[in-house]
Amino acid sequence: MSQRHITFPQRECADCPIRHRAVCARCETDELEQLEAIKYYRNFEAGQTIVWAGDKMDFVASVVQGVATLSQTMEDGRRQMVGLLLPSDFLGRPNRDRVAYDVTATTDLQLCCFRRVPFQDMLSSTPHVSQRLLEMTLDELDAAREWMLLLGRKTAREKIASFLSIIARRNAAQQAPGLGGAVAFDLPLRREAMADYLGLTLETVSRQMSSLKNDGVIQLDGKRHIIVPDFSALMDETGDDADGGVLS
Repeated sequence: MSQRHITFPQRECADCPIRHRAVCARCETDELEQLEAIKYYRNFEAGQTIVWAGDKMDFVASVVQGVATLSQTMEDGRRQMVGLLLPSDFLGRPNRDRVAYDVTATTDLQLCCFRRVPFQDMLSSTPHVSQRLLEMTLDELDAAREWMLLLGRKTAREKIASFLSIIARRNAAQQAPGLGGAVAFDLPLRREAMADYLGLTLETVSRQMSSLKNDGVIQLDGKRHIIVPDFSALMDETGDDADGGVLS
């Protein structure tokens, strides 16, 4: 793969766009200074592997910008996407030096990395970091359980609507508090990858996207840009309560 020069801004922690959702969300000024001392940024271009399953990983990280996928390869060589990492999501485990999944940048990606051993040491001396990490881990567990429901019980249309609502809410959370009226975002996955992630065929994904468009629930601008004129109308299609849903 030809290498492109990817430029993302280098920020102070206090000015970071994921400051109030990431693992550092509850840190006081002195705690942010400790994190500043052990952090560094890494940039990846779309399609680049961040780490392979089974590899040692000497850092943990928060996604600052972009999207990554988690995938697992089965014994017969088939690959299954098992998760997405969106801005503010946490990558890695402080007490585990190897990763269980292949992690691949789906879009150009910026990670705020922390050296694993110093970060692990901080957890015992910085309650705000350890508490926030526990909260994020439990949220991830809840999301996995919700995703099992989505894959097992929802119709194809509900799966597509649920996926779009996840991306819309996470995108809005990075831009402004609350979510109301029209919202626009770029899909982080091609339709083939969406089909893999949702357990659908490519034809079904395309058909359901067209159906949502024809019914006025979404508007399509090109292949990846989505406009939702009325977010409540999209939520009505998910089969969830208005305040529910996966990875809210």
